[in-house]
Amino acid sequence: MADDERTSFDPKTWLIAPGEAGAPPPLVAVSQPQARTMPPRATVLPPRPVAAAAGKPPYALAAMLSVLLLTGGAAAAYLTRSASPAAVPMAAQPGAPSVVAPPPPEVIDASRRTLVVAGPGDVAATLAGTGIAADAAAAATRAAQAAIGPDPGEIRMVIDLTGPDGARRMTRLEATRTDGSGAILTVRPDGSYGSEVQQARLTTEVQVVRGEMDATSFYNAAVTAGITDSLIEPFAKALSFDFNFATDVHPGDVFEAAFEQKVNPQGEQVGSPTLIYVSIQTEAKSKALYRFLAPGETEAGWFDGNGHSTQTALMRTPVDGARITSGFGMRFHPVLHYTRLHGGVDFAAPIGTPIYAAAAGVVTSSSPTACAGNMLILHHDNGWETRYFHLSRYADGIHPGVRVTQGETVGAIGTTGFCTTGPHLHFEVHINGEKVDPMTVDYGTGKALSGDGLAAFRRERDRIDRARAAPTTS
Repeated sequence: MADDERTSFDPKTWLIAPGEAGAPPPLVAVSQPQARTMPPRATVLPPRPVAAAAGKPPYALAAMLSVLLLTGGAAAAYLTRSASPAAVPMAAQPGAPSVVAPPPPEVIDASRRTLVVAGPGDVAATLAGTGIAADAAAAATRAAQAAIGPDPGEIRMVIDLTGPDGARRMTRLEATRTDGSGAILTVRPDGSYGSEVQQARLTTEVQVVRGEMDATSFYNAAVTAGITDSLIEPFAKALSFDFNFATDVHPGDVFEAAFEQKVNPQGEQVGSPTLIYVSIQTEAKSKALYRFLAPGETEAGWFDGNGHSTQTALMRTPVDGARITSGFGMRFHPVLHYTRLHGGVDFAAPIGTPIYAAAAGVVTSSSPTACAGNMLILHHDNGWETRYFHLSRYADGIHPGVRVTQGETVGAIGTTGFCTTGPHLHFEVHINGEKVDPMTVDYGTGKALSGDGLAAFRRERDRIDRARAAPTTS
């Protein structure tokens, strides 16, 4: 077979031989003793032109193209395998295309921490514990304490941090008290702090609780209904001029309390609630009272719907939640074993139960006696006198000559003195030197509001009634 008819199936023989028409100049080897190697990559070979050899028949060229197509897949697989990570790095070749890997994305290590500390004195330790530099923590502490002030109380701290462990930086600090007041500190480029003062942001909510008396006690019924423990005593005091909770209130009687509570932007309660409305409905009578600060007064009082004060000369019951175990009148004494006048009313309650001053007055005696035990005597402005027997202790500051206000705690129930068989308060009322029945004496009526004071009260009464009727009440 002639040379021009013997086409080799070896692809290496398909290249144009040097010296033939269209052949490239011969390659010259260049010594590269320190050639730089590049990381493995896919090598893209530029297409090389294929020219027909002079005198080659057309069918031979067609055959060569067919073989190229058949072997293209194997060649591509070979090249791909050569670009695998396990392949030997290639030496840089002049004119070879380069592939530049993109830089890795910047990683920003940012975090936010929310902490609550007991007071301004704990700010420094808290900031230092976040991992920021000591000088930055000290500067932030000074700026925060200057903004929030030295007053004690919880502080909520929201700290924005950036950077990896060991190189943390603070970018923002929000330090606020429970009422929403405080400051937001931001870090400037020079490391100083910009401060934005936050004003107190409190709202007032009115909550209403309704319940029924049970067979145990008013205290138990009130707690079951949802009245806050701190409001039970003010509730009983407000109605103590009209009701004796030991004798006038019975299971099934309905009561209601409305109180105001301040709330911060996080929905948390701030401070103690304030009782603004009380009511009790029994088979015999009902009473609804509104809390109102009358013009010229320093303390708020309780008024009925028409603006009449319920505060009379004396409180009918000087102790909360007690039951009457012995009334006023002649009786056979359980300890002395003879019949004599029982000159007061006995209210049984646990030892330590607070005892209140039935009216404003001056302490004339606070000393123990044989039968009455620790006894307290108050002289009131209208000339009346009240006496309190068997106290377990006197309230702090109670001694002769001290003036007390109506409803102020003056002592606690006990069992002192030999004329007692259990813990209780023996309560007496003396008028013009005579003992009278504390449960039946006419204590008079409270004063009535008028003029601008009455108009202001009606506005307050209507506000409370609207809140009580709101669908958010429970």
